[in-house]
Amino acid sequence: QVQLVESGGGLVQPGGSLRLSCAASGNIFSIYSMGWYRQAPGKQRELVARIISGGSTNYADSVKGRFTISKDNGKNTMYLQMNSLKPEDTAVYYCTTTVITRASMSPTDYWGRGTQVTISS
Repeated sequence: QVQLVESGGGLVQPGGSLRLSCAASGNIFSIYSMGWYRQAPGKQRELVARIISGGSTNYADSVKGRFTISKDNGKNTMYLQMNSLKPEDTAVYYCTTTVITRASMSPTDYWGRGTQVTISS
């Protein structure tokens, strides 16, 4: 019912920047929150950043001051601007959203397929 399409991943050198995008589409009545998680090889999936419908945000301590999450409400699209990237930021980044669909009228979580981010010289 809801599709999330991520884009913007790739390979960059340490210190570089990337901008991830996540577009939500489908039978959406309203979006409560959108966020990014990441999972590195051999590690658990962890929250990177999250933005609530009112605009409040929260970040993992490891990315504070380097990453910025934002959202274009008109396009149901979320962005993650990642600056000063480090090798330890290497992971698959997953978009997630909590939405209320017109079908259920109750909050439901959806996940994207993920986009690879590799930081290496």
